[in-house]
Amino acid sequence: GAPSRSLFRWDDGRPMRFYLRPGVAKLRLAPLVLAGGGQLCRVQEPGAVLLAQPGEAAPDGAVSTKYVTECVERNQRLPLEPFLLAPRGRLAFTEAEDAALLQAVRGQGTVRVSGRALWLELERSGLTRHSWQAMRDRYLRHLRPRLWEPPQTEDGMQIRGLFAAANREFESTESESDSSAQDGVGRSPGETASALITGAEESAFSDIQLQRQERPKSTSSNMVEQVVKIMEYFMQKFSVDLFTVTQAFLKNSGDVEDTSYFLQTGQRLDGYPVWSREDDLELEKDDEHVRNKLIAKFGAENVAKRIVFRKS
Repeated sequence: GAPSRSLFRWDDGRPMRFYLRPGVAKLRLAPLVLAGGGQLCRVQEPGAVLLAQPGEAAPDGAVSTKYVTECVERNQRLPLEPFLLAPRGRLAFTEAEDAALLQAVRGQGTVRVSGRALWLELERSGLTRHSWQAMRDRYLRHLRPRLWEPPQTEDGMQIRGLFAAANREFESTESESDSSAQDGVGRSPGETASALITGAEESAFSDIQLQRQERPKSTSSNMVEQVVKIMEYFMQKFSVDLFTVTQAFLKNSGDVEDTSYFLQTGQRLDGYPVWSREDDLELEKDDEHVRNKLIAKFGAENVAKRIVFRKS
């Protein structure tokens, strides 16, 4: 028969809440949970049932995703206990540990990252609670594929320089706009911004032109050309200046799709607010309470992305 609308409700009628990391499994199970009267939460909340796939390193107390499919197949709410996953002796990596790994590996060559020595050093230094094998595996399989890194070359530095200039402005426009309004004199923030950015822009772009002519094409210059192309494309498409585009990138942690949507609508694609200078300052205060407030505001994944982005 049709699935019961109260399949995923506790005895007192409250909906069961489930948390599952974003991914294919979530897309597959979400309709089943919702059809059965349950709910999915965006961040791991106290009291929510933590679902994990059998075979992945499950945190303590995690319940197999099979629980949902079994309940639906039998059309009855089953007890959770038989579906508890053994933590498999592997600890899950926390966001802080991921950020620490990314920071530690920055600037290390590919050879060193695929070898053992670097990871043994990190294990000895007690960087995380994990073995060197687990850290290497985590980095190569999960963290590295997510990294979109401008290469560490002069070209990379040019683009970085541009971001740095815009970032300084990002940091100053938001905090100083009040004081400059009181003076009533001097240049408008718009003028200052365009003056600043044209300076940065001219030096960055002329350097890139120069380097393009001087030396053979390499992957790094292609990467930078792509960034420049994306920026130029956004400037034309939304008729905005380079400064506005760079600011939008900063507010959206460098994500191209999010930035495009933001320039179009002034909002974020996933419905969360955009990052402000104040939020970044809060993020720097390594404080659990503050971090939790930010996670409530932006979602855990966005906070993790932001930490990585601020470090780059």
